[in-house]
Amino acid sequence: MANQRTTASNPLWHPFADMGAVDGDRLVLTRGSGSYVWDVDGTRYLDATAALWYANLGHGREEIATAVAGQLRELDAYGIFGYYANEPALDLAGRLAALAPAPEYKVFLGSGGGDAIDTAVKVVRAHFAQRGRPERVHVIGRTQAYHGTHGFGTAVGGIPANGTGFGPLPGDVSHVPHDSADALDAEIRRVGPDRVAAFFCEPVIGAGGVLPPPDGYVEAVAETCRAHGVLFVADCVIAGFGRLGTWLGIDRWDVRPDLVTLAKGITGGAVPLGALLVAPQVAEPFFTGEPGAPVLRHGPTYAGHPAACAAALAALDLYEREGLVPRGRELEKPLADALSGLADHPLVADVRAGLGFLAGVDLAPDVLADDPAAPARWQRACRDEGVLVRPLGRGIAVSPPLVAGEPELDLLASALPRALDRLAAAR
Repeated sequence: MANQRTTASNPLWHPFADMGAVDGDRLVLTRGSGSYVWDVDGTRYLDATAALWYANLGHGREEIATAVAGQLRELDAYGIFGYYANEPALDLAGRLAALAPAPEYKVFLGSGGGDAIDTAVKVVRAHFAQRGRPERVHVIGRTQAYHGTHGFGTAVGGIPANGTGFGPLPGDVSHVPHDSADALDAEIRRVGPDRVAAFFCEPVIGAGGVLPPPDGYVEAVAETCRAHGVLFVADCVIAGFGRLGTWLGIDRWDVRPDLVTLAKGITGGAVPLGALLVAPQVAEPFFTGEPGAPVLRHGPTYAGHPAACAAALAALDLYEREGLVPRGRELEKPLADALSGLADHPLVADVRAGLGFLAGVDLAPDVLADDPAAPARWQRACRDEGVLVRPLGRGIAVSPPLVAGEPELDLLASALPRALDRLAAAR
């Protein structure tokens, strides 16, 4: 049976995958514990990207499994549309509001980060419509940004390849260079401040290359948005829950976003769940309590799913009890030190590390010119060295679980250069 799972006869279609290359070379994982996962043959790998940036707590957390199992036995599922609610959803909303820039923020729950992004676009547009400004629909994103693969998220994201081949995407969207606050101001003026609804910003761009913001950038774009009355949306799906050493990620800077998207680490990845934090002045038109007040006609089926919310509550308890949130900052320098030797490798152009427990490593331009698939081949070589990394456009990303320590960093420091040597030998 295990052999059938790894061969071309299996019908599973993988996201973001060259299926011709995947078929016959699947890595079928069967178990996870702490910072490691095991495949069907019993081979152990360091999960150096916390799966898809979300296993911040490490794998196999019994506390989350127990919480989910208990909730499934109590109330397995029920939606929160209309006036329905459940205790875990109410409790989670309260816990998340306590982490928000102010406790008055509202909390809209969904199935993941893509849901949260699409919800954010709809909320900002609906907000202005209810304020008598329905023309304010334009949304500005950044080059290299990743905001998921839902409709609005694909359009707002700044990775061109992700929007290619699908026909027209949602309109009234434009992009500015990811590292220029002046470019944002110029774009708002070009479009017209009376038409711009929101600006979306990852504190550290994740899937687009692990690109930290220039000094002062986050504060500058937040002030630009405030000056023009544009809503500032912080996409903290990757950055939150300790990845940058704070609860939300954006709270590492002295800014107050109007909306914050969260997912991934919110449950440690154990169960899909996303959340949108909405500032009181943005949500206010929908919370007047007056007869005939507007209704936000939006929401995924599994919003407020009790078992998912139970997983998140257990995860929040673990973050607090084990002091894992600050580790994103405590480990940023050790990670940068572990990867510093890569900068001298002839195949490497750039190593970006030192802001949070994540890093990006770019291959040299000549390597990419000779072989555009080199990042994927480096990923495969790392796998042969017992380390799982994520290939990006020009290299790889590293973002281990927050429970990783010195042994895992030592393994990264030795395995990644060896994998590069494998790559060099095959050129």
